[in-house]
Amino acid sequence: MPLRVDHFAEKMSLVGEGKLARMLAEEALRARTDFDGTERSPMCNAEAHVTLGATAAREGDLEQALTMGEQALVRDRQSVRSLIMTSRKLGAEMKRHYASEPAAQRHLARLHTGTGKARLPSSAAEKQ
Repeated sequence: MPLRVDHFAEKMSLVGEGKLARMLAEEALRARTDFDGTERSPMCNAEAHVTLGATAAREGDLEQALTMGEQALVRDRQSVRSLIMTSRKLGAEMKRHYASEPAAQRHLARLHTGTGKARLPSSAAEKQ
């Protein structure tokens, strides 16, 4: 039976249950990442990062939302279209809460074009 934690995380995020969505998305990442950091399911992990990003945006944490959005977009995948569709919820939250923020605008542009990398605010980039 496949692990569907990511599915439930997405649904909880959509209905506004941020704490539960975050917990389920984090569990999905743990379950699909080997002890050495190798991802067993990059697309599912990307979707979990999108859920974490959307939750962070709703909670007022732009930096974390951008970081999670970037994590979702940087990995190799076979279905870019699927990820772009899934990323719409993060894009919607960014527009709703941070439409005037330059870093959010760059991330939204990345989602719309599917090219380039979203840039993190300088404080987030320094932490990495």
